[in-house]
Amino acid sequence: MATSLKEQPLKRKPVYRNIHISQLTSYRLPAAGWISILHRISGAAMFLLLPFAIWLFDTSVTSEISYEQFVAAFAVGAWGFPGWFLKLVAFALIWAYLLHFSAGLRHLWMDATHEVGLEFGRISAVVAIALSTIVALALGAKLFL
Repeated sequence: MATSLKEQPLKRKPVYRNIHISQLTSYRLPAAGWISILHRISGAAMFLLLPFAIWLFDTSVTSEISYEQFVAAFAVGAWGFPGWFLKLVAFALIWAYLLHFSAGLRHLWMDATHEVGLEFGRISAVVAIALSTIVALALGAKLFL
């Protein structure tokens, strides 16, 4: 016996709504969302730390005397900041660059291959975060030790 359209139960459509600010602590953001947010934060951090990066490059290559000032800044400090703080800022710059680079490669890969599925997005986000963090920790160990 065939049922008419009126007798079939209606499918409920999913409801999409914005979350409230109070829900931010309980909302579970997927990995692709984290890499998107971190890509923006790392880009802003690199922009804000650009004067420091220019100073690092200029001081390290200008002359032997300026290179000694560069080494001394990381050993004892400069501009009223201790050396460990300057190393921490340099480490943040390294990690921001590596994260921004790996997230950018992820986006280029998605654009070139048109792989935009949920599974690929999750896996590629985890790989980008993990790879950039592992390389940053290796370079940070070289910086601090």
